[in-house]
Amino acid sequence: MLSLSSPPAAATISTFFHSRLRVPNAAAARVSNQHRRRLSVVAKAEESGGVGAVEKAAIAGGLIANPVIAWSLYTLKTTGCGLPPGPGGSIGAIEGISYLAVVGIIGWSVYTKSKTGSGLPQGPFGLLGAVEGLSYLSLVAILVVFGLQFLGTGYIPGPVPVPGDQCFG
Repeated sequence: MLSLSSPPAAATISTFFHSRLRVPNAAAARVSNQHRRRLSVVAKAEESGGVGAVEKAAIAGGLIANPVIAWSLYTLKTTGCGLPPGPGGSIGAIEGISYLAVVGIIGWSVYTKSKTGSGLPQGPFGLLGAVEGLSYLSLVAILVVFGLQFLGTGYIPGPVPVPGDQCFG
């Protein structure tokens, strides 16, 4: 007699085939040891502390870029112009690079979401996840402030001041 709770060695049915096999009698279910199939799955866990150079750069860049964008948007909303160029154009350059960094982080997040079904990994101390969230908040703030700027004044200041420009021209 075939017992599924404690089968004899010759009548063992693989766990993989257990739910799919319909056997009318115990004699038909006998499987010799050489024909027995076993399914084994081995998964390697990713190290939790393994943060690559790209993740570190995204964390550092995002932690700098998001406050710069907040400062830029505040300045745009209160003065109608972006950040001043600064000495040698350094502040304006940081502002432009910050916008590009946030767009890059969001692009990476969207790509990862489309491939894996979840966003970016949390990273050490949750910093990469925080940068991802702040970048999305910055994007929403950019859309709101740029929209209000365009509705209020009819223009959005360009990234490069030109002669005769209202801001720094």
